[in-house]
Amino acid sequence: MICNLCPRKCGAQRTDHVGKGFCRTGNLPVVARIAPHFGEEPCISGKNGSGTVFFSGCTMRCVYCQNHEISHTGKGVTLTPEELADGYKRLEESGVHNINLVTADHFAGAVVKSLEIYRPNIPVVYNCSGYVSPKILSMLDGLVDVYLPDFKYADDALAKRLSLTPNYVDTATAAIQEMIFQVGTPHYDGDGMMTRGVIVRHLILPAHTRNSIAVLRHIKRCFSDQVLVSLMCQYVPCGKAKNDPKLGRTITKREYEKVKRELYSLELDGFTQDLSSATEEYIPEWTMI
Repeated sequence: MICNLCPRKCGAQRTDHVGKGFCRTGNLPVVARIAPHFGEEPCISGKNGSGTVFFSGCTMRCVYCQNHEISHTGKGVTLTPEELADGYKRLEESGVHNINLVTADHFAGAVVKSLEIYRPNIPVVYNCSGYVSPKILSMLDGLVDVYLPDFKYADDALAKRLSLTPNYVDTATAAIQEMIFQVGTPHYDGDGMMTRGVIVRHLILPAHTRNSIAVLRHIKRCFSDQVLVSLMCQYVPCGKAKNDPKLGRTITKREYEKVKRELYSLELDGFTQDLSSATEEYIPEWTMI
């Protein structure tokens, strides 16, 4: 089939197992890990963990991707929608707070089928880059309870240089607006776990505090108090970034404090991390299931 699923609309041929598009994947999901995860925001991980399903491949190509081992190489196991649905059941039975689908855009068709086969009795979290097409979001409408998108850049030129994503700002803005329309403002259960809503994540990059401040201002201007903001300082050099003169280090305390001051000045509600989170210890091991 010809694929125009993601914002690139590259018109590539994709079969169940082979794809010649930018994502380099077939239609059937390739999954690198299905397991509880405790490194998400407090209202997502809670005490029992978030039931994460990490998909391989990506519609972006970030030079610093912390999951580059699966996003760039396609490492993982191919599953049918039925097998994916069984994975949700096992996670739910383990006591996790939600089912967390991580980087699933390029497998959206199979993901929708899996959720039609088995709709979990706990919230479904859609964890993505923010570079999402209206087509994908329309497919997910009514199946997702919590959206967890990134907003990486306020500058299209920077987005293209670091992630090979044209028209990133407008695409991510429109996507998050649609997410808010679908699931509304944040809601929680009696234990403080999020049941509906949108959390917008932003990862601070070393030597790019100007971009981070511009992103926060853009979020305030476009989404105001309709979303929570998760400001992340966990960046560690991975992949090609290890040899980059600017990206080949963690962020400094001064950089982090500068961006946090802007977050507080804008009165954006959400989460921040401790600077000690900038370690590879928080990157999962890709041992399937």
